Amino acid sequence: MAPQTPLLDQIKTPADLKKFKPEDLQQIADELRAETIDAVSVTGGHLGAGLGVVELTVALHYLFDTPDDKIVWDVGHQVYPHKILTGRRDRIRTLRQGNGLSGFTKRTESEYDPFGAAHASTSISAALGFSVGSDLQGTGNKAIAVIGDGAMTGGMAYEALNNAGAMHNKLIVILNDNDMSIAPPVGALSAYLSRLISSKSYRSLRDIGRHMSEKFPRPMQKAAQRAEEYARGMLTGGTLFEELGFFYVGPIDGHNMEHLIPVLKNVRDDEAEGPVLIHVVTQKGKGYEPAEQSSDKYHGVGKFNVVTGALDKGKANAPSYTKVYAEALIKEARDDDKIVTITAAMPSGTGIDMFEKEFPDRTFDVGLAEQHAVTFAAGLAADGMKPFATIYSTFLQRAFDQIVHDVALQNLPVRFAMDRAGYVGADGQTHCGAFDIAYLACLPNMIVMAPADEAELVHMVATAVDIDGQPCAFRYPRGEGVGVDMPERGEVLPIGKGRILREGTKIALLAYGTRLQDCLDAAEELSALGLSTTVADARFAKPLDEDLVRRLAAEHEVLVTVEEGSIGGFAAQVSQFLAMQGIFDAGLKFRPLVMPDTFMDQDAPRRQVELAGLTCPDIVATAMTALGMESKSETAQGRA
Repeated sequence: MAPQTPLLDQIKTPADLKKFKPEDLQQIADELRAETIDAVSVTGGHLGAGLGVVELTVALHYLFDTPDDKIVWDVGHQVYPHKILTGRRDRIRTLRQGNGLSGFTKRTESEYDPFGAAHASTSISAALGFSVGSDLQGTGNKAIAVIGDGAMTGGMAYEALNNAGAMHNKLIVILNDNDMSIAPPVGALSAYLSRLISSKSYRSLRDIGRHMSEKFPRPMQKAAQRAEEYARGMLTGGTLFEELGFFYVGPIDGHNMEHLIPVLKNVRDDEAEGPVLIHVVTQKGKGYEPAEQSSDKYHGVGKFNVVTGALDKGKANAPSYTKVYAEALIKEARDDDKIVTITAAMPSGTGIDMFEKEFPDRTFDVGLAEQHAVTFAAGLAADGMKPFATIYSTFLQRAFDQIVHDVALQNLPVRFAMDRAGYVGADGQTHCGAFDIAYLACLPNMIVMAPADEAELVHMVATAVDIDGQPCAFRYPRGEGVGVDMPERGEVLPIGKGRILREGTKIALLAYGTRLQDCLDAAEELSALGLSTTVADARFAKPLDEDLVRRLAAEHEVLVTVEEGSIGGFAAQVSQFLAMQGIFDAGLKFRPLVMPDTFMDQDAPRRQVELAGLTCPDIVATAMTALGMESKSETAQGRA
């Protein structure tokens, strides 16, 4: 049964919210929290973070003139309450579905989403851009960055703080602290001090005091300054941010409207120059007991029962690639004490939490700091260790310079294990691992491989352990494997060598990664049509199995490569080799099937692959068209 929300029902946009009295805001927040819980129970998604910022979301939209004033949410997984308040409540139960609302902020979705995000630590930089833009254009619009303590582990946040602190623009940064141990207790005294410090009178007196101290002899001036800094540091814990040039306010209770509203109003109305940081303490999953008790489990959830909190996990037909990777690495690490793992704030998402249970001293979670993770791994490798940098494909993009400069250039044996390669379904554009083949295979010294199934993944883990003297990378998708028989331990594969699974004479299908099964299915259809078809698994994009490619090209009329990666990836390596060998001159019909050159919206993973044209019917149609024949595949014709 849907929650009763009499006040929330009257709010279509933030303009409607402003019609209410301050004393009504807590009830609105309670109703908003109930609506968020009910919506996510239907769609799945990120729950805990959004529940933690309900009061803050209400307060911001109540006090600031959005969308003219810009609220930039870091990462964006906490924005479901924001979406409900900004004209999207009627579609909130389409979250993360095909043709539905994005699970993150998205500029094309709403004018209330001024900046899109799903990767961490970007909000302060973007909000500073809005603040400077407002000043240059004379609009007077305010810019507010809302960043969590997790995102504050990313170096980009400190680069932005350092830059903003040296400027005079009126930037407001709200630190949403739901896990930091440094926060002093919040309560009535803290709230009083925050209201006092954020008030015009305090800042005016502070300015007067500073000007007066400048008249003192230098020793007295320094003493006065140190006394103030000491007092403010003792009372508020804001010394770090003050040193970076921010006026610090807090910490305040992020679930208490009587504390939030006065402070935010003071900061909004303050005409003093310079950036301000408001330290707000919240609780993940606030107001929903299962999420409060297990914030990690309810960070991102599937559908669940609102009353019991029981998660609808579905029934797995095969182990997930993530689990297979973790278990294979654990087995290797039992025999090799040089193996260590690094993750960037995603231990459960990458399976490294499993590794950590057995090898806590060899597991390193560096926070949302992929650049540091890669160079840290490079240092470990330089000292003779065997680091596995286990990072989502789309997150590893953030550390490309470190991969080039600190790993590949020095030929250090860092092993990159890239989860979430290819389409990822509901997480959509921002998490789609499209580019790793292209951005790694272009680098000298890098070995680049991809398993066709979960058994091959076990072999590639063993191969990565064995590789020494140069870096390597392997990618694997989100979700379950294909259900093949699993080896007890992995075998070391010969570097740069693929395999042939089916022999034919007319058409050659060369798969890289997990589209191999579609190639095998396509070969069955083509052979039934009288077109003898070979199927090969490349295994390696670099070094390329040149003997295999040369043979496939020489013995077949058509060669089709299939990969769940962007333009410029495996097919580019194949076509480069074919062109330089002059094989195209002999009349080979070469057709690369890759991801389309676009950012695809969220949908069911299989539907995304269909829309990309990478399934069995698409492979059949491509091969037949190359031969000048009409495709017999109704599925492919329907999508054409």
